[in-house]
Amino acid sequence: MTTTTSEIELVQQFLAALERLDIDAAVEFLDPAIVYQNVPIPPARGRAAVEKQLRWLARYGRGFEVQWHNVAANGPIVLTERTDVLTFGSVRAAFWVCGTFEVRDGRIVLWRDRFDVADVVWSFLRGAARALLPRAASN
Repeated sequence: MTTTTSEIELVQQFLAALERLDIDAAVEFLDPAIVYQNVPIPPARGRAAVEKQLRWLARYGRGFEVQWHNVAANGPIVLTERTDVLTFGSVRAAFWVCGTFEVRDGRIVLWRDRFDVADVVWSFLRGAARALLPRAASN
């Protein structure tokens, strides 16, 4: 197995742990000095800050799913193109994400996701409408 393959697999395993909402397992992939950023939101710095955000997802979210489109690596840098699906209650929102991960010594030291904020807002609005329409039809 090449170094690039193992780095891609590490990122895939990390996101798979998040899909299971297994935050303890996900945090094990993170370097203590991790920097996590959903651009354009300011970054979370350090494992404790990132873990806090992930635990919020697991506490209030009902689900997280990754639909993979592309993944590539150049040494320690892993690029992902994916659709992330977040579920909160009966609202399900799917939106495109491009992620950059830097892996060093078997741990993720950088996790930066880029997405279109308008797309995310519209995805949640569509999800809310889908969740409400069946209820409106039954009343």
